[in-house]
Amino acid sequence: MKQIYTLLFLGLFSFCKSPEPKQIDLDELTIAQIHLGFSKGKYNAEDLVKAYLARIDANDSAFNSISVINPEALAIAKKLDKEFSKTGKLRPLHGIPLIVKDNINTVGLPTTAGSLALADFYPEEDAFIIQKLVEAGAIIIAKSNMAEWAFSPMHSESSTKGTTRNPYNLDHVPAGSSGGTGASIASNFGVIGLGTDTGNSIRGPSSHNSLVGFRTTLGLVSREGIVPLYLRNDVVGPMCRTVEDATKVLEAIAGVDSKDPITSFSEGKIPENYSQFLDKDGLKGARIGIFRTLSESNPDPQIAALFNQSLKDMQALGAVIVDSVEVKDFDSLRRNQWCPVFRQDLEKFLTDYVKRDTMKTLEDVIRVGTKSDYSRNGLESFRESTLPENMGENCGDPFTDLKRIAFREAIEKVMDSLRLDALVYPSWNHKPARIDRFQEEYLGDNSQIIAPHTGQPAFTVPMGFTSGNLPAGLQFLGKMWSEPVLIKLAYGYEQGTKHRKPPVLPKF
Repeated sequence: MKQIYTLLFLGLFSFCKSPEPKQIDLDELTIAQIHLGFSKGKYNAEDLVKAYLARIDANDSAFNSISVINPEALAIAKKLDKEFSKTGKLRPLHGIPLIVKDNINTVGLPTTAGSLALADFYPEEDAFIIQKLVEAGAIIIAKSNMAEWAFSPMHSESSTKGTTRNPYNLDHVPAGSSGGTGASIASNFGVIGLGTDTGNSIRGPSSHNSLVGFRTTLGLVSREGIVPLYLRNDVVGPMCRTVEDATKVLEAIAGVDSKDPITSFSEGKIPENYSQFLDKDGLKGARIGIFRTLSESNPDPQIAALFNQSLKDMQALGAVIVDSVEVKDFDSLRRNQWCPVFRQDLEKFLTDYVKRDTMKTLEDVIRVGTKSDYSRNGLESFRESTLPENMGENCGDPFTDLKRIAFREAIEKVMDSLRLDALVYPSWNHKPARIDRFQEEYLGDNSQIIAPHTGQPAFTVPMGFTSGNLPAGLQFLGKMWSEPVLIKLAYGYEQGTKHRKPPVLPKF
């Protein structure tokens, strides 16, 4: 009898014990592959989230890319699994693990912008785009480290998490300020990522981490609920391993938001879906202009070689290459485009979202302090900076600011005259800098120069690798609202070259 009871106990124990997590090969998994896996019953959202969390736990100590894990991620996955078992239908991003930059409001998770001043700030509501992604079925599994206050395009160092390293070469930067998103998505810690871009911060980290990064037309995607740097320039967008995945994220987040008035300019300009423009032959017959004003500005020879090869590849894929495109008065038009509106934008964010008597002003932020010398210097510079008297004219959006309009019109005039679909140049003319020399080796950042000021869309796609296993990116600049065109071009180039490869992780 005792043996019978023992066997019954062991059987019951075996029945009640949680099953081992399913072994899922996470390397380079795409949305389409995951949804196929769900449909065939190979795994579910809960299995997938467990696998990604285990991967983060095993590997991120080497990169320091994640700032906080979402404790509700598994519960959300279980709910989505129940929904799918009941309806048999998958939402557009059903069960897809998402990593969100730590300056985007997310309920239940801190939104710190990497700072001590916001270290314990928990938003009351999700940002508009987070609401849209959650409605589409995405699961926030983590938030990512960033350059504090998004100040640095060079590196990603915060007071809350420290410094993020490039997973392709730990001695080098992942760029900034969305370096945590770049390093984590490159390392396959999630499927899709969000970054913000004031001047470089989607495209720079995407370039440095062999990712696709979309800086869309200013006004296509809401910035509501995002800690600003210069709201007049800020864009939020996807950072993904493939053009297709980035396009699916864009489909979910594009749209008019009454809380971000600039999005009203996108009315009537958003197609029913963007995925229809994923054309493997997207470069056939396309007219691509080489913007040597940027590409030949003191490039690293290895980057120049990759860029020249990209031109040959695009031509082989059917594109017409138009060389030596020149924009009249480019050097003068690009000058004096920046406006130091951080204080004004930050203080409005503090009033609207943080709502604390002790945290209302830039001086309150400075009083709390920072662990980063770079951030400290930035905060002090904004305390001392002054704005033009006629700020409305000189610090406006790209639809009303005359300087910005003139800059854009000069570029688009040339594109129209040559019938160009896009201008191309390297996202960076130099390799990722070494972490211990990031300021002196910060060279060749082309992303800062045009799109942030003109409002035009600019996408970066992997262009290959230089010595040291360091990634490089190719940038396509389009006319306003030309995301469909850029998707075709970027997808055609990506599919024709297949430059993306994952880093080798310490434990995998």
